[in-house]
Amino acid sequence: AGSSASQVVDGLYLGNIKDAETRESLSENSITHILSVYNNPKPVFEDKKYLCIHAVDASSQNLIQHFKECIGFIHECRLNGGACLVHCLAGASRSTTMVVAYLMTVTHYTWEDCLSAVKSVRSFVDPNPGFRDQLQEYQDTRVSEYQAWLESSFLSSPFKDSEQVGALLSQQHFVFSSVICHTFPLLPNDYNILQTMISIYLYF
Repeated sequence: AGSSASQVVDGLYLGNIKDAETRESLSENSITHILSVYNNPKPVFEDKKYLCIHAVDASSQNLIQHFKECIGFIHECRLNGGACLVHCLAGASRSTTMVVAYLMTVTHYTWEDCLSAVKSVRSFVDPNPGFRDQLQEYQDTRVSEYQAWLESSFLSSPFKDSEQVGALLSQQHFVFSSVICHTFPLLPNDYNILQTMISIYLYF
């Protein structure tokens, strides 16, 4: 797992529990708000604003019930000029799911695209299958409602989130394409490597 928090878009960071409990890391990224999503989270620093969500990293865990509160927390932080760190234990599954849900709400990108964008800055992120299903459910049934709620409840956003996510997607696709292009002309063993890479990319 990574050793430091990853900036996804302006004012939004994704990290692990160490990032959330190390004052130097928080200061480096000017973190003002912390969204903790793991087993029995508790505030650590008195000068930070917290939203603590108890959740285990299991497919049966209902995260979608917390999406609205978490989206509002992140958005209000950013609009007020703060920076929000979203974290779980490893910064790979639970917290990633929350960040993807937020990005879907502020950009109109699909959950798959938002996850790919996050992967471009934090390559090992991997929401469990149940969380992926909940992101699909959110996309199918609630995201439009939450987008309308966000627009009516908060000031107009000054952020260019769609452009930033689009740039991350271009970066992700460029890296993948470069690796494939670099592989040609293919040697006998390269076919197996390339097939494995494509399978992994399509799965994620």
